[in-house]
Amino acid sequence: MITVLAFIFVLGLLVFVHELGHFAVAKWSGIRVETFSLGFPPKMIGFRKGDTEYCISWIPLGGYVKMSGEKPDDEDIEGKPWEFMSKPVWKRALVIFAGPAMNYILAIAILFGIYYFQGEPVAVEDKAAIGEVVADHPAGKAGLMSGDVVVAIDDEPIGTFEDLYTKVNGAPGETLNFTWLRGSDTLSAALAVSTDTVMNMQGDPEVVGRIGVGRLIEYRDMSFGEAVVGGFDMANFYVVMIFKFLKNVITGEASSKLIGGPIFIAQAAGEAAKQGFVSVLILAAILSVNLCVVNLAPIPVLDGGQLLFLGIEKLKGSPVSLRGRAIAQQIGLVFLILLIIFVTSNDIMRINLFGW
Repeated sequence: MITVLAFIFVLGLLVFVHELGHFAVAKWSGIRVETFSLGFPPKMIGFRKGDTEYCISWIPLGGYVKMSGEKPDDEDIEGKPWEFMSKPVWKRALVIFAGPAMNYILAIAILFGIYYFQGEPVAVEDKAAIGEVVADHPAGKAGLMSGDVVVAIDDEPIGTFEDLYTKVNGAPGETLNFTWLRGSDTLSAALAVSTDTVMNMQGDPEVVGRIGVGRLIEYRDMSFGEAVVGGFDMANFYVVMIFKFLKNVITGEASSKLIGGPIFIAQAAGEAAKQGFVSVLILAAILSVNLCVVNLAPIPVLDGGQLLFLGIEKLKGSPVSLRGRAIAQQIGLVFLILLIIFVTSNDIMRINLFGW
């Protein structure tokens, strides 16, 4: 149940903010908005206020804003000043761009809030300090607690959390002798390392060791200005990481099997919810940046494709022909359907390999 609720919250937030961007700029531009919907038809519930019907629809994987005279081939276009096609290219482009832009702004706002109210997370680097301990995993059963510092494994000195991670990760199913400090006390115990199956960068399953601990994270207070800059920098970091990952997939350094879809998002949302609301917000920020980047791709059925059409219209002085637009949209739709099938098959493969 927590997975479903977390998924609905994250996806609903991202879709609402995205469509709100289109809606708000359309209203500012004097364009009549006929429908503002969270989800795709059929409609579940809704109400009308002014010229706009606000509704929630049954298919929850997106949403839409329907504007008057939105498409060049609309039969009911009359050339009225409130119609989308009656506005200059730059205003129409602004309406389209506002959706992805709002997702980018949402990510900055979420990260700003985390930095300002909780502080900047700083990992302890100079020792193998333990943060989170999962109670029913080997570390918790052996008595390790948050704040403990591991100093040796099998009498081999451990200086950083990376040393600890590397040693445990490479010893699935083995028994390791841990020595750790708790204040002025030195404690020790034998830990039977559990096994876990993960997907490596080549998309293949790999068995690794786990003991159920996380790195100790401390928080540094940030001023309002520092939090704004921190949120902006981290959102940009996510953008860079998206493009690095895409480059690695194209060059073969990373497998396309690592690309996930709605099921993967639901799984991630559920895991984040178990770690707390802040983790859910961080996931929402990451996904919001992803939604921004993906929507700006020059694929006709996405916002980026609509911006491409408007760019061509600006250069040639008239809208793209209906035939040209139809062909491009059909190609884009086929590509999107194939992409959905691909990422869903990836999700199903993960479930078969690793379970839900």
